[in-house]
Amino acid sequence: MKRIGNLYSKIYDYENIYKAYLDARKSKRYRNEVLKFTSNLEENLITIQNELIWKSYTPRTSRQFYVIEPKKRLITAPAFYDRVVHHALHNIIESVFDRSFIYHNYACRHGKGTHAAVDYFQKSLQKIQNKHDKVYCLKIDVAQYFPSINHDILFGLIKRKIKDTNVLWLIKTIVDSSPTNPGLGIGALTSQLFANVYLNHLDHYAKEVLQVKNYVRYMDDVVILHPDKKYLHGIRKDIESFLWSDLRLKTNGKTQVIATNRGVTFLGYRVWSTHRLLKGQSKRRIKRKLRLFMKLYSKRKIQLDEIRASIHSWLGHVKHCNSYNLRKKIFDDLVFARNDK
Repeated sequence: MKRIGNLYSKIYDYENIYKAYLDARKSKRYRNEVLKFTSNLEENLITIQNELIWKSYTPRTSRQFYVIEPKKRLITAPAFYDRVVHHALHNIIESVFDRSFIYHNYACRHGKGTHAAVDYFQKSLQKIQNKHDKVYCLKIDVAQYFPSINHDILFGLIKRKIKDTNVLWLIKTIVDSSPTNPGLGIGALTSQLFANVYLNHLDHYAKEVLQVKNYVRYMDDVVILHPDKKYLHGIRKDIESFLWSDLRLKTNGKTQVIATNRGVTFLGYRVWSTHRLLKGQSKRRIKRKLRLFMKLYSKRKIQLDEIRASIHSWLGHVKHCNSYNLRKKIFDDLVFARNDK
């Protein structure tokens, strides 16, 4: 296995740090901490460069808060200064790890994503159903994935690909800045990459050792299709044993073998070979959000531009399923009005 070196100088290169700043500020350029950083931009970029050169960089205090949609999660938002450092690191090392990922790992990769994962899953289901009367799906869901990632195991996996000791120092500095071990904070760009690296170990075990076909992973959601239910139950045992022995991970109650004729819930959709629908939870969520928007708009606490952006984002998701009647039902009676005297 080839390990890559001579990367660190590329990370602290001024042009790379400036690009990292531009990437980090996307959609956030008018936030206070971004404006403050930008007001003294050159000095801040040079400070980051010097801290990386002399290895004196120390992560700032992150901001933590909970989100409740689609489920309750603790978000750890790095300071903008740290986000610039994360992007500078990510710019250089992402391709090193991406080359080691299997093709059907769709999480946080260029040209992949949730919709590509669902498209491939549905096409695979169609092909198998053309040959077999019954098809089953093994759904694997890791319990508390990000909070369960072991730093020592992760660092061992990272060292399989990177030998530059300075880069390893920076990675370890960032990973160990997480409030807990095990655990990576949800909300950092580097956390997404390292979480993908962690389960890449499972991908290669499933594909190369177990010889599993029709395997799709998006972060900690894994689906496997097969016409033999007993085969999938055996694969489940093998994978659960591997997850614990090698990665100290457990699956949760959503892990099961189901018949695909009932539809398979995957990445926000309920998928059949012939069509796909939006999950009921997603329908309820958008209805709650629109009711809230109408209330806030009537009190002049939100602008139409913000509402439009949220709606367009949702429409971008639902256009990938059979949703005409749902959209018509939701939007036909949608009215935004101000309670002006």
